[in-house]
Amino acid sequence: MTDVFTGNFTQQEPIPEEGIEAAIEVMRSGRIHRYNVAEGEAGETALLEKEFADQLGVKYCLAVASGGYAMGAALRAMGVAPGARVLTNAFTLAPVPGAIASVGAVPVFVGVTEDLVIDLEDLKAKAVQADVLMLSHMRGHLCDMDALMDICDGAGIRVIEDCAHTMGASWRGKPSGLWGEMACYSTQTYKHVNSGEGGLLVSNDPDLMARATILSGSYMLYGRHLAAPAPEVFEKIKYHTPNVSGRMDHLRAAILRPQLRNLDAQCEAWNMRYRAVDDGLAETPGLTRIRRPQEEYFVGSSIQFLLLDWEEDKIHDVIARCAGRGVELKWFGGKEPVAFTSRYDSWQYAPSEPMPKSDRVLKGVIDMRIPLTFSVDDCALIARIIREEVIAVYQGG
Repeated sequence: MTDVFTGNFTQQEPIPEEGIEAAIEVMRSGRIHRYNVAEGEAGETALLEKEFADQLGVKYCLAVASGGYAMGAALRAMGVAPGARVLTNAFTLAPVPGAIASVGAVPVFVGVTEDLVIDLEDLKAKAVQADVLMLSHMRGHLCDMDALMDICDGAGIRVIEDCAHTMGASWRGKPSGLWGEMACYSTQTYKHVNSGEGGLLVSNDPDLMARATILSGSYMLYGRHLAAPAPEVFEKIKYHTPNVSGRMDHLRAAILRPQLRNLDAQCEAWNMRYRAVDDGLAETPGLTRIRRPQEEYFVGSSIQFLLLDWEEDKIHDVIARCAGRGVELKWFGGKEPVAFTSRYDSWQYAPSEPMPKSDRVLKGVIDMRIPLTFSVDDCALIARIIREEVIAVYQGG
């Protein structure tokens, strides 16, 4: 008998009851805008910022409309000008080069290794081309952050971390988001906390965060923040920083606060499921699992594997056969963008040179979400289905 999986790969867990109740209270109050607070009231958004800053161990936090907006605000706060070149990963999602292009800058793509992290040798070679790196921890894979920061510090490159897939992750015990000058997180539905859309921007630099706060649309109400720089920092920049409104509201913040308090437990729950899939794929002929270094604490909300050097029709065959048994796989190697999957050479607003080593890796990248609505047994079943279909196609069955 052939097993079939019947779960839904886009069904997330419900919002915690505490978050639902808090959101209802916000709606009953009618004060949804982040700066509409009663006398003596901090407001859900300011409390979210303070709680996330304390949880992460960073001085400043700003809640915004999306992770993509956070990246754009970080680039603007750093003074990235139109025409400037900004380094970023070749293996990432479209909002990352999109944020760079949104400020008129030019993405310069850096290669990817078989571990699905930024190629540090390629970074060294391209370091002379730019003084900012938008580092995408794509799909939760952390590179050797010590080595990367040595390269960037030596070349005078300022680092912005895209932590959309690494909220709760760390390298050698130091959280992702604390390595560069600024870091951006997403709270979109398929990330580690869920407000539908939303983002968080963090930094220990008061000037950068004051500019980002004004950019986000604080007007002159920055004093209502709890995790922002001192008022005198704003005095230096408030007349010279444009308003590019992208605030988070109280409703989304109310939904997020209880989820953040439970983040550690959620990360462990994801990793149990990740290990069930990864272990089940061990020693599958033709399939390359992704190495996870001991120094990395990752959050396995998705999993990737490689079908290196496979013919395109056979990759399509694996995906179709798995889909026929209820397992939804995505392929990052296609020449044409499909849904959220696309390659650096499909973003034609960002000119790029071919990167044969990276192209070989990208052609083989298979990606799968792991919602927490799946059980560990579900994940073991999914792994068996993938393994069986990969073997069947690889052996010509």
